Amino acid sequence: MTQLFVLFEHASGYGLFRVQEFEELGTFLPQVEAAVADASKFRHVVKLVAFRAFTSAASALANINAISEGLLTEELSGFLEANLPKAKKGGVQLGVCDPKLGASISEALAYPVTHTGVVPEVLRGIRTHLPSFVKGLTSGSMKQTELGLGHSYSRGKVKFNVHRVDNMIIQSIALVDQLDKDVNTFAMRIKEWYSYHFPELAKLVPENYPYSLCAYFIKDRHTLTEESLPKLEEILMDSAKAQAILDASRMSMGMDISPIDLMNIERFAKRVISLSEYRKQLAEYLKTKMSMVAPNLATLIGEVVGARLISHAGSLTNLAKYPASTVQILGAEKALFRAIKTRSNTPKYGLIFHSSFIGRAGTANKGRISRYLANKCSIATRIDCFSETLTTVFGERLREQVEERLKFYETGTLPRKNVEVMSEALGEHIDRLNSQKRKADQLDVSGDAASAGEPPKKKKKKKQAQEAVEAVEVPVEEEQGEKKKKKKKKHLMEQAEAVTAAAEPEPVEEPATTPKKKKKKKDVEMDGEAVQVNGGEVEVAGEAETPKKKKKKKQQQLEEAINGTLEETQMEVPAAGSEEIVKKKKKKKKHQVEQEV
Repeated sequence: MTQLFVLFEHASGYGLFRVQEFEELGTFLPQVEAAVADASKFRHVVKLVAFRAFTSAASALANINAISEGLLTEELSGFLEANLPKAKKGGVQLGVCDPKLGASISEALAYPVTHTGVVPEVLRGIRTHLPSFVKGLTSGSMKQTELGLGHSYSRGKVKFNVHRVDNMIIQSIALVDQLDKDVNTFAMRIKEWYSYHFPELAKLVPENYPYSLCAYFIKDRHTLTEESLPKLEEILMDSAKAQAILDASRMSMGMDISPIDLMNIERFAKRVISLSEYRKQLAEYLKTKMSMVAPNLATLIGEVVGARLISHAGSLTNLAKYPASTVQILGAEKALFRAIKTRSNTPKYGLIFHSSFIGRAGTANKGRISRYLANKCSIATRIDCFSETLTTVFGERLREQVEERLKFYETGTLPRKNVEVMSEALGEHIDRLNSQKRKADQLDVSGDAASAGEPPKKKKKKKQAQEAVEAVEVPVEEEQGEKKKKKKKKHLMEQAEAVTAAAEPEPVEEPATTPKKKKKKKDVEMDGEAVQVNGGEVEVAGEAETPKKKKKKKQQQLEEAINGTLEETQMEVPAAGSEEIVKKKKKKKKHQVEQEV
């Protein structure tokens, strides 16, 4: 007799149930459906064998992801092996909900698996009465676990990089196309409506947006005067057209119109103008999003055509998975199936027909250039989808290849090989990445200690940083050198003063002076020497009173000796090899100074 076991997957864990009298239940399927509604009756039909709860939310998410893909996890495999009886020929059968998961279980564990017959009704009853089978599991906790796992599962299916989400591109291009249709319809309605009053304007200004602006500005044609010309020229950017509108308004065949009708036309024209301006803003937004999501594809084929390809494929990933032959006819499925059915020529291009390359190609070369362009679009899409860094290098190189292929069709000039072009693009891309890395690593240079701890607002470029470093470092080195020179000069001055002081004779007492002639004396320190100011004349301390010339001569000799000592010491001290040589030279120089003095 065959025993039926049913595997039930829940957000809380795995449950294994055994169905009583399986063969009889299969015969009375309507009675089973009735028993599902009553919990007491259903417990006699199904009994819980084992229940294994998930240990954490991460484990539950991993298991549910595997089950959704039809894969058998180690946790589920161990649970089934531990609780199912050994598989005998025709003795045990396992019921599951997903046939893909059943195939994986049957292949790995060699159990016969089914997902038809009474199994769906039994699973429906288990799902309804699960809290009555598992102790501690309430309907409130079930809803909470199901909600949490559902949110985690949904977040896992969505890309986390919000800047590279292609859903915004799909919605934007759909809205752009819809706005184009609506603006065209509304503009035609304005032309029909306003032409009753001013029919000549539609011939002079055929474009929708300028016509709406003119209708909103002119209103009643009888009010149009010479003073209105500057405003009309500003709207149309053409003085001749503005003058033609003014002349036509004076000789128009249109009928007069009431103020209420003009008011309604004015409001409607204002709405059309606002829709047209919003369409321009949306086009700029689409351009920005394409540069973030698919920069190479946008560089190669344009933002609008690239966005239409992504929208038609469903996502950038789906477009990247398509072969180049599918990308070529994407958007021409009806024509393709009609050609296959009628055994006629298949279409050469789909959405990529709007690219400028196909328009520039000759009639005989449109099919070849569309095939080549689809190949390059497939390469650019895959680079955008699977690369981690955004770049337009490959799109620029691929565009150059298409240009070279067009020249080849026209003049016969051989284009470069794809290997050469891609190797050059890869090298340029690596160089750009390295330069960006260097810029990111370069920090702001600041000499203030207070601002050293603050985070830099912006990282400077490499050249600017180097110039700033040189501008800061060079004055510091010069300042330090000047300090060292001053310090060294001061030290040599002190040595020279010591030598000069040793060579001076002992001071002679001065004769007494009368109180009237006696003047105040001040000791002044000049260049490290003690001198006296006596009656306006400078005397060196320790010298006898002599005539002024003798004093000056002595003073000059002393200054020359000091200066000579300083200069020779500054020249010789750095070249000395040791301290002993320096000391000997100092003693020798001291002796010479003493003799001279």
